[in-house]
Amino acid sequence: MFFYVSKLLGFFMRPSNFIATLCVIGIVLVLFDRRRIGTWLTSLGVLLLIVFGYSPLGNVMLLSLTERFPPWQDNGRAPDGIIVLGGAIDSDASVARHSLELNTAGERVTAMLELARRYPQAKVVFTGGANSLVAVSPAEAPVAGDLLRRFDSAPARILLETESRTTDENAVFTARLVHPKPGERWLLVTSAWHMPRAVGVFRKAGFDVEAYPVDWRTRGWIDATRTFGSATAGLERSDVALHEWIGLVSYRLSGRTSELLPGPKRP
Repeated sequence: MFFYVSKLLGFFMRPSNFIATLCVIGIVLVLFDRRRIGTWLTSLGVLLLIVFGYSPLGNVMLLSLTERFPPWQDNGRAPDGIIVLGGAIDSDASVARHSLELNTAGERVTAMLELARRYPQAKVVFTGGANSLVAVSPAEAPVAGDLLRRFDSAPARILLETESRTTDENAVFTARLVHPKPGERWLLVTSAWHMPRAVGVFRKAGFDVEAYPVDWRTRGWIDATRTFGSATAGLERSDVALHEWIGLVSYRLSGRTSELLPGPKRP
């Protein structure tokens, strides 16, 4: 049930979808002679379009997430395993085209290949099933497994988790799959803006991981005052950031994480 509710709420709470919904409702009300409230809703939609589409708000919301965890530093001790969260592979297009098709989070996959080559003794876990609400899609993990084998990763070191649909399930199902031992070092690869929630659910699952953030999308806090040259660019940034903040709040309220905004552990 949580999966379906989160998908529906996530759809309507994205600024682009919310603005479109407001405008449609407003226009319909105007057509049915409810001009006052219809005009008000349409005007609110246009105002929100300007704010989320052109102002730096999307960058500010995103930066408060991406800057939570610093880039991973190699201290000379090789990791025992590398966990890569799904969300970067367009599995439908990949299967249909018989080729790897990535989306805007493709850095997760390139980081996976780089780490697999750098640490040839480490296990590589890709966790990602089919998370579409309205269609039956192939899981991401088998596509990632094929890619790793094509890049000469030994099959014995590849572990694929194909059932998870949410970040919470990524953590729970991966913990069951690998049974991490005390003292082992596991890297968690996902987008920097997604890292706080991802680390939070892995900690809740009793799986101690080290953050390996990728897919930053900004240069840093220097972009906190940077406006957008098109509404589509600003809306896309705002969609990602607000969706993730809503995810953090819902995960905290539902007990899936123990902190609202998880961060690095203090020494």
